[in-house]
Amino acid sequence: MNKPLLTLPASLLVAGLSAACLFSGCNKSEKNTMPTPTAGKIESVDQRVSYGIGYNVGMGLARQQGLTLDQAAFQAGLADALTKQKLRVEESAIQAAFQEMEQRAAGQAEETAKTNLVTATAYCEKNRTRSGVTTTASGLQYEVLKSGTGAKPAATSRVSVHYHGTLIDGTVFDSSVERGQPAEFAVNGVITGWTEALQLMSVGDKWKLTLPPGLAYGPRGNGSIPPNSALIFEVELLAIK
Repeated sequence: MNKPLLTLPASLLVAGLSAACLFSGCNKSEKNTMPTPTAGKIESVDQRVSYGIGYNVGMGLARQQGLTLDQAAFQAGLADALTKQKLRVEESAIQAAFQEMEQRAAGQAEETAKTNLVTATAYCEKNRTRSGVTTTASGLQYEVLKSGTGAKPAATSRVSVHYHGTLIDGTVFDSSVERGQPAEFAVNGVITGWTEALQLMSVGDKWKLTLPPGLAYGPRGNGSIPPNSALIFEVELLAIK
C-alpha cells in the first residue's frame, strides 16, 4: 500500500474521516461560517453519497478548536487531491501549520478548562447551600425528587435508568428521556459521580445530581461537554437487571 503523501494530525483524521460523526449533531464553530455553495438538486445515489461525505467532513472540521477554515484553500486542496495534482505548498510547511494549529487548540482548551473550573466550583459551592441538597464526602450533590422502595444496586450490577443531562447553563447534552428509550449499563462502567450515586439509590428513586468536574469528565471534557464542566442530571433508577 502506498504511503500517504501527508500525515494529518489525529484530530483532523477523526474530523475528516469518521463516519460515526455523520449527522451526529456535532457543535458548530463560530469561526467556520462559510457561505453554502449551490449544488443544485441532490437526487442520484452518487450525489447523495458525495453530499454525505462532504457534510461529514464539514461537521468534523467544525468541531476543531483553534481551526479557522479558509473555504477557498480547503476547496483547492480537495480538488487537487481528487484530480491527483501536485501539492501547491511544501509538505513541510503544511505539517508545520498542522502542528501550530494543534498547539493553538491545546492552548485554547487549557484556558477554557481553567475558566470552566472556576465557574463550576462557584456553582457547586452555591448549590450545596440550597435546601434539600445533600453533599457527600466526594463532592457529589443530590436531591431526592421521588423516593422508591426497591433494592440498591452494587457496583457490579447492571441497571436500567432514565436520565436527562444538562450543563449548568441549561444546555442539554444527553437525554434518554428525550430519546424515549431507557439506558442500560454497568454501575461501575460510567463516570465516577454516577457510580457513587447509583449505589445510594433504590429502584424507583428519582434524584437530581450535581457533579463537580472531578466526578464527571474533568479537564478533558467529552464531545459536546466542555472541559471542567459541572454537570446536572435527573436520574431515575428503573430496574436492576
